[in-house]
Amino acid sequence: MAHTVEPAKPRGDEEAVAPASDETAPRRRRTPAPYLLITPALILLAVVLLWPIVQMVWYSLTSFTTRNLLPNQPGPEWNGFAHYQQLLTDPTFWTILRNTVVVCVLMVGITMVLGTLVGLLLHKMPKWFAGFVSIGMMLAWATPALSASLVFRWLFLPERGLVNVVLDRMPDWLVGSGWLEYNWFLEPGSLFSVLIMVIVWQSFPFVAVSVLAGLKSIPNELYEAARMDGASAWKAFWNVTFPMLRPLFALLLVLQIIWDLRVFTQLYILANSFQNQDVYLLSYYIYQQGFSASPANYGMGSAIAVVMTVMILGVTAYYLRIMIRQGETR
Repeated sequence: MAHTVEPAKPRGDEEAVAPASDETAPRRRRTPAPYLLITPALILLAVVLLWPIVQMVWYSLTSFTTRNLLPNQPGPEWNGFAHYQQLLTDPTFWTILRNTVVVCVLMVGITMVLGTLVGLLLHKMPKWFAGFVSIGMMLAWATPALSASLVFRWLFLPERGLVNVVLDRMPDWLVGSGWLEYNWFLEPGSLFSVLIMVIVWQSFPFVAVSVLAGLKSIPNELYEAARMDGASAWKAFWNVTFPMLRPLFALLLVLQIIWDLRVFTQLYILANSFQNQDVYLLSYYIYQQGFSASPANYGMGSAIAVVMTVMILGVTAYYLRIMIRQGETR
């Protein structure tokens, strides 16, 4: 009878050779070459970005005026948080802050709504027509702020402005009378209305083109499924378009808030003076305190700039928080 030979089993005292642990494995040497390569860029960013911020915060804590720039004069004295205490107890500052927030909300809201509607409309148009209109809108977006502000100021000038002439020739029962001599740049309501027109005219093309580009990335199958379910255009937007473009809308919203909070050139051209504090915004107030006041108070101007910087950083931090949450939920 043939006997089958079983393979020899390893003895109990014989153990398999264990692989080398991570501790015994040779460690990679971290070369400093990558850090040395990015060091010049980090130094440049620190000089260009961080150093001005540090200077701004330092000036806001000192009594720095033009007198300290004269020869044989002592440097600025440390005054702690005196400028911030003065701002918090100054009714003018709170009025300007309120005007800034209200005007910024109106500018951002109108820009986002109008830009989104135009982007949706262009998405329904033929490609050649959408491209032609997009080029025309981007010309308005690329127009320098100084040129756009001058054009709008000429349009609303008393007696010879196109808007005043047109309103004056319309029936009195429809628009009233006395438009030919009306000055749009004296009262806060009319001045801010013209300012909002300038900003929206220059800002909505960027939103519209960005939304149009985002709509191109949404599959048509989603809209077809929504139509088969009986969804209207409004429901299709909220259930398909908005969820798909939520990161884009969030980015555009944050960018518009940051840009509109820093509006200065347009208001400077339209107001044409610093006499009426009722039409001040924070950016305008910074310039008035830091450069136009007599004497120029660099410390107070820097304190107001710090407040506006904190507002912008708060908006940016909120956007980053939303982006991180959306990344975690995906």
